[in-house]
Amino acid sequence: MPLFLLVFIGIFGQSLPAQSVLVPSSLRSFDDIFPEFPGTLHAKVFSRAGYFNTQPTGEEAGSNLLARQGRLKPGLVDPVLEIGPRVLVESMRVVSYPAGNVSLLDIYNAIGRIRDLGGRTYRSHSRGSETPLFEEATRLGGPRNNSPVGDPEPALELPLSQTIYMRLRDTNFGNTFYRAEVGHDGRSLHLTMSNNRNITVMLFPAIREGMFVARMYFEPIAEGVLMYSLAGVGVSDFVSSRIHMPSAIEKRLSVIMGWAADGIAGGQSSEED
Repeated sequence: MPLFLLVFIGIFGQSLPAQSVLVPSSLRSFDDIFPEFPGTLHAKVFSRAGYFNTQPTGEEAGSNLLARQGRLKPGLVDPVLEIGPRVLVESMRVVSYPAGNVSLLDIYNAIGRIRDLGGRTYRSHSRGSETPLFEEATRLGGPRNNSPVGDPEPALELPLSQTIYMRLRDTNFGNTFYRAEVGHDGRSLHLTMSNNRNITVMLFPAIREGMFVARMYFEPIAEGVLMYSLAGVGVSDFVSSRIHMPSAIEKRLSVIMGWAADGIAGGQSSEED
Protein backbone atom coordinates (compact mmCIF):
# COMPACT_ATOMS: atom_id res chain seq x y z
CA MET A 1 0.00 0.00 0.00
CA PRO A 2 1.41 3.45 -0.90
CA LEU A 3 2.84 5.42 2.00
CA PHE A 4 0.57 8.44 1.40
CA LEU A 5 -2.49 6.17 1.66
CA LEU A 6 -1.30 4.73 4.96
CA VAL A 7 -0.82 8.25 6.32
CA PHE A 8 -4.29 9.28 5.08
CA ILE A 9 -5.90 6.32 6.83
CA GLY A 10 -3.94 6.97 10.02
CA ILE A 11 -5.01 10.61 10.15
CA PHE A 12 -8.59 10.39 8.93
CA GLY A 13 -9.60 6.77 9.47
CA GLN A 14 -11.10 7.36 12.91
CA SER A 15 -13.05 10.43 11.83
CA LEU A 16 -14.85 9.09 8.79
CA PRO A 17 -18.54 9.98 8.87
CA ALA A 18 -20.47 7.36 10.82
CA GLN A 19 -22.94 7.21 7.92
CA SER A 20 -20.28 5.31 5.98
CA VAL A 21 -21.07 2.20 8.05
CA LEU A 22 -24.83 2.65 8.44
CA VAL A 23 -25.79 0.33 5.59
CA PRO A 24 -23.66 -2.71 4.70
CA SER A 25 -22.24 -2.58 1.18
CA SER A 26 -24.25 -5.69 0.30
CA LEU A 27 -27.27 -6.99 2.19
CA ARG A 28 -27.33 -10.68 2.95
CA SER A 29 -30.53 -12.67 2.59
CA PHE A 30 -31.97 -14.86 5.32
CA ASP A 31 -30.88 -17.95 3.35
CA ASP A 32 -27.33 -16.57 3.14
CA ILE A 33 -27.20 -16.48 6.93
CA PHE A 34 -29.10 -19.73 7.54
CA PRO A 35 -28.57 -21.92 4.43
CA GLU A 36 -29.98 -25.02 6.15
CA PHE A 37 -32.72 -23.48 8.24
CA PRO A 38 -35.52 -25.91 9.24
CA GLY A 39 -38.53 -25.32 7.01
CA THR A 40 -40.91 -25.97 9.90
CA LEU A 41 -39.61 -22.86 11.71
CA HIS A 42 -39.47 -20.54 8.72
CA ALA A 43 -43.07 -19.33 8.97
CA LYS A 44 -42.67 -18.62 12.69
CA VAL A 45 -39.55 -16.53 12.16
CA PHE A 46 -41.30 -14.43 9.50
CA SER A 47 -44.46 -13.99 11.57
CA ARG A 48 -45.22 -11.04 13.84
CA ALA A 49 -45.03 -13.27 16.93
CA GLY A 50 -41.63 -14.64 15.93
CA TYR A 51 -39.94 -17.85 17.07
CA PHE A 52 -39.41 -18.53 20.77
CA ASN A 53 -37.95 -21.63 22.37
CA THR A 54 -36.69 -22.62 25.81
CA GLN A 55 -33.30 -24.27 25.42
CA PRO A 56 -31.61 -26.86 27.64
CA THR A 57 -28.97 -25.69 30.08
CA GLY A 58 -26.11 -27.37 31.93
CA GLU A 59 -23.63 -29.25 29.78
CA GLU A 60 -25.97 -29.01 26.77
CA ALA A 61 -26.28 -25.23 26.99
CA GLY A 62 -25.80 -23.61 23.62
CA SER A 63 -25.34 -26.82 21.63
CA ASN A 64 -28.61 -26.45 19.69
CA LEU A 65 -28.85 -22.67 19.45
CA LEU A 66 -29.88 -21.23 16.09
CA ALA A 67 -27.11 -18.64 16.47
CA ARG A 68 -24.52 -21.41 16.20
CA GLN A 69 -26.20 -22.92 13.15
CA GLY A 70 -26.12 -19.68 11.19
CA ARG A 71 -23.56 -17.12 10.09
CA LEU A 72 -24.09 -14.51 12.76
CA LYS A 73 -21.53 -12.62 14.84
CA PRO A 74 -18.90 -15.01 16.29
CA GLY A 75 -19.23 -15.30 20.05
CA LEU A 76 -22.66 -13.67 19.95
CA VAL A 77 -24.18 -15.83 22.69
CA ASP A 78 -21.10 -16.14 24.92
CA PRO A 79 -22.06 -13.37 27.41
CA VAL A 80 -25.29 -15.25 28.17
CA LEU A 81 -23.72 -18.68 28.52
CA GLU A 82 -20.91 -17.36 30.73
CA ILE A 83 -23.27 -16.81 33.68
CA GLY A 84 -24.13 -20.54 33.76
CA PRO A 85 -27.85 -19.93 33.19
CA ARG A 86 -30.50 -22.17 34.66
CA VAL A 87 -32.97 -21.02 31.99
CA LEU A 88 -32.28 -20.09 28.35
CA VAL A 89 -34.84 -18.58 26.00
CA GLU A 90 -34.01 -18.07 22.32
CA SER A 91 -35.93 -15.87 19.92
CA MET A 92 -35.69 -14.90 16.27
CA ARG A 93 -37.85 -12.78 14.02
CA VAL A 94 -37.56 -11.14 10.62
CA VAL A 95 -39.35 -7.80 10.49
CA SER A 96 -40.31 -7.21 6.87
CA TYR A 97 -39.30 -3.86 5.35
CA PRO A 98 -38.27 -2.99 1.79
CA ALA A 99 -34.67 -4.04 1.26
CA GLY A 100 -32.19 -1.34 2.15
CA ASN A 101 -34.74 0.97 3.79
CA VAL A 102 -33.50 0.34 7.33
CA SER A 103 -29.98 1.25 8.42
CA LEU A 104 -28.01 0.53 11.56
CA LEU A 105 -28.59 4.15 12.55
CA ASP A 106 -32.36 3.62 12.33
CA ILE A 107 -32.05 0.58 14.60
CA TYR A 108 -29.79 2.43 17.03
CA ASN A 109 -32.24 5.31 17.32
CA ALA A 110 -35.15 2.89 17.81
CA ILE A 111 -33.58 1.09 20.77
CA GLY A 112 -32.54 4.42 22.25
CA ARG A 113 -36.17 5.36 22.93
CA ILE A 114 -36.25 3.81 26.38
CA ARG A 115 -39.43 5.59 27.49
CA ASP A 116 -41.38 3.80 24.74
CA LEU A 117 -40.94 0.56 26.68
CA GLY A 118 -43.20 1.94 29.41
CA GLY A 119 -46.84 0.96 29.05
CA ARG A 120 -46.32 -1.74 26.41
CA THR A 121 -48.81 -4.47 27.10
CA TYR A 122 -49.02 -8.22 26.84
CA ARG A 123 -52.12 -10.39 26.82
CA SER A 124 -52.39 -11.81 30.34
CA HIS A 125 -54.44 -15.00 30.22
CA SER A 126 -54.58 -15.17 34.01
CA ARG A 127 -56.09 -11.66 34.20
CA GLY A 128 -57.99 -11.90 30.94
CA SER A 129 -56.86 -8.48 29.78
CA GLU A 130 -54.09 -6.42 28.25
CA THR A 131 -51.60 -5.67 31.02
CA PRO A 132 -48.60 -3.31 30.97
CA LEU A 133 -45.47 -5.36 31.56
CA PHE A 134 -43.30 -2.35 32.31
CA GLU A 135 -45.48 0.30 33.90
CA GLU A 136 -42.71 2.85 33.44
CA ALA A 137 -39.37 2.91 31.64
CA THR A 138 -36.76 5.57 32.39
CA ARG A 139 -33.21 6.21 31.27
CA LEU A 140 -30.88 6.90 34.23
CA GLY A 141 -27.77 8.99 34.62
CA GLY A 142 -25.51 6.16 35.82
CA PRO A 143 -25.24 2.71 37.44
CA ARG A 144 -26.16 3.95 40.95
CA ASN A 145 -27.84 7.17 39.92
CA ASN A 146 -31.63 7.08 40.28
CA SER A 147 -32.11 10.49 38.67
CA PRO A 148 -34.04 10.10 35.41
CA VAL A 149 -32.65 11.63 32.24
CA GLY A 150 -34.53 12.14 29.00
CA ASP A 151 -33.94 10.08 25.90
CA PRO A 152 -31.73 12.02 23.49
CA GLU A 153 -32.85 13.37 20.15
CA PRO A 154 -32.32 10.92 17.26
CA ALA A 155 -28.62 10.61 16.50
CA LEU A 156 -27.24 11.74 13.15
CA GLU A 157 -24.17 9.54 13.46
CA LEU A 158 -23.72 6.04 14.77
CA PRO A 159 -21.33 5.76 17.75
CA LEU A 160 -19.02 2.78 17.88
CA SER A 161 -20.33 1.84 21.34
CA GLN A 162 -22.52 3.20 24.13
CA THR A 163 -23.65 2.28 27.64
CA ILE A 164 -27.24 2.96 28.70
CA TYR A 165 -28.66 2.62 32.22
CA MET A 166 -32.39 2.27 32.77
CA ARG A 167 -35.07 1.60 35.34
CA LEU A 168 -38.04 -0.56 34.35
CA ARG A 169 -40.97 -0.65 36.76
CA ASP A 170 -41.95 -4.28 36.29
CA THR A 171 -45.54 -5.34 36.96
CA ASN A 172 -44.28 -8.42 38.85
CA PHE A 173 -40.89 -7.39 40.25
CA GLY A 174 -41.32 -3.68 40.93
CA ASN A 175 -38.40 -1.38 40.11
CA THR A 176 -35.70 -3.23 38.16
CA PHE A 177 -32.40 -1.73 36.99
CA TYR A 178 -30.47 -2.63 33.85
CA ARG A 179 -27.28 -1.81 32.02
CA ALA A 180 -27.31 -2.04 28.21
CA GLU A 181 -24.12 -2.12 26.13
CA VAL A 182 -24.68 -1.21 22.48
CA GLY A 183 -22.15 -1.73 19.71
CA HIS A 184 -21.88 -2.46 16.00
CA ASP A 185 -19.48 -4.01 13.51
CA GLY A 186 -20.60 -2.25 10.32
CA ARG A 187 -22.96 -5.06 9.32
CA SER A 188 -24.96 -5.63 12.50
CA LEU A 189 -25.86 -3.88 15.71
CA HIS A 190 -25.76 -5.82 18.98
CA LEU A 191 -26.97 -5.11 22.50
CA THR A 192 -26.13 -6.82 25.79
CA MET A 193 -28.62 -6.13 28.57
CA SER A 194 -28.09 -7.25 32.18
CA ASN A 195 -29.53 -6.41 35.58
CA ASN A 196 -27.04 -4.19 37.41
CA ARG A 197 -28.89 -4.55 40.74
CA ASN A 198 -30.66 -7.46 42.42
CA ILE A 199 -34.20 -8.16 41.18
CA THR A 200 -36.30 -8.71 44.28
CA VAL A 201 -39.63 -10.25 45.24
CA MET A 202 -40.96 -9.12 48.63
CA LEU A 203 -37.44 -7.83 49.45
CA PHE A 204 -35.98 -11.27 48.66
CA PRO A 205 -33.25 -11.23 45.94
CA ALA A 206 -34.82 -13.52 43.35
CA ILE A 207 -32.25 -12.70 40.63
CA ARG A 208 -28.91 -11.42 41.85
CA GLU A 209 -27.00 -8.66 40.12
CA GLY A 210 -25.65 -9.71 36.73
CA MET A 211 -27.50 -13.03 36.68
CA PHE A 212 -29.97 -12.02 33.99
CA VAL A 213 -28.33 -11.40 30.61
CA ALA A 214 -29.97 -10.87 27.24
CA ARG A 215 -27.95 -10.65 24.04
CA MET A 216 -29.69 -9.12 21.01
CA TYR A 217 -28.56 -8.94 17.39
CA PHE A 218 -30.00 -6.78 14.61
CA GLU A 219 -28.99 -6.97 10.95
CA PRO A 220 -30.60 -5.32 7.91
CA ILE A 221 -31.10 -8.08 5.35
CA ALA A 222 -32.73 -8.37 1.93
CA GLU A 223 -36.08 -9.28 3.49
CA GLY A 224 -36.07 -6.56 6.17
CA VAL A 225 -34.39 -6.71 9.59
CA LEU A 226 -33.22 -9.92 11.24
CA MET A 227 -33.63 -9.78 15.03
CA TYR A 228 -32.08 -12.58 17.09
CA SER A 229 -31.95 -12.77 20.87
CA LEU A 230 -30.87 -15.12 23.62
CA ALA A 231 -31.71 -14.49 27.27
CA GLY A 232 -30.50 -16.46 30.27
CA VAL A 233 -31.03 -16.30 34.00
CA GLY A 234 -29.20 -17.90 36.87
CA VAL A 235 -31.39 -18.55 39.91
CA SER A 236 -31.49 -20.95 42.84
CA ASP A 237 -33.63 -24.09 43.11
CA PHE A 238 -35.75 -22.26 45.66
CA VAL A 239 -36.56 -19.41 43.25
CA SER A 240 -37.12 -21.66 40.23
CA SER A 241 -39.59 -23.76 42.23
CA ARG A 242 -41.71 -20.67 42.92
CA ILE A 243 -41.39 -18.61 39.74
CA HIS A 244 -41.83 -20.18 36.32
CA MET A 245 -38.74 -18.60 34.84
CA PRO A 246 -39.13 -19.79 31.18
CA SER A 247 -42.46 -17.99 30.78
CA ALA A 248 -41.26 -14.97 32.77
CA ILE A 249 -38.21 -14.56 30.54
CA GLU A 250 -40.09 -15.23 27.30
CA LYS A 251 -42.76 -12.66 28.17
CA ARG A 252 -40.19 -9.92 28.80
CA LEU A 253 -38.08 -10.84 25.81
CA SER A 254 -41.18 -10.77 23.60
CA VAL A 255 -42.14 -7.29 24.77
CA ILE A 256 -38.59 -5.96 24.38
CA MET A 257 -38.22 -7.36 20.87
CA GLY A 258 -41.65 -6.02 19.94
CA TRP A 259 -40.62 -2.60 21.25
CA ALA A 260 -37.49 -2.69 19.08
CA ALA A 261 -39.41 -3.79 15.98
CA ASP A 262 -42.12 -1.17 16.41
CA GLY A 263 -39.51 1.48 17.16
CA ILE A 264 -37.82 0.79 13.84
CA ALA A 265 -41.19 0.99 12.08
CA GLY A 266 -42.28 3.99 14.16
CA GLY A 267 -45.35 2.27 15.59
CA GLN A 268 -46.75 0.74 18.77
CA SER A 269 -48.57 -2.52 19.47
CA SER A 270 -49.11 -5.10 22.19
CA GLU A 271 -47.62 -8.54 22.68
CA GLU A 272 -49.22 -11.76 23.92
CA ASP A 273 -47.99 -14.12 26.63
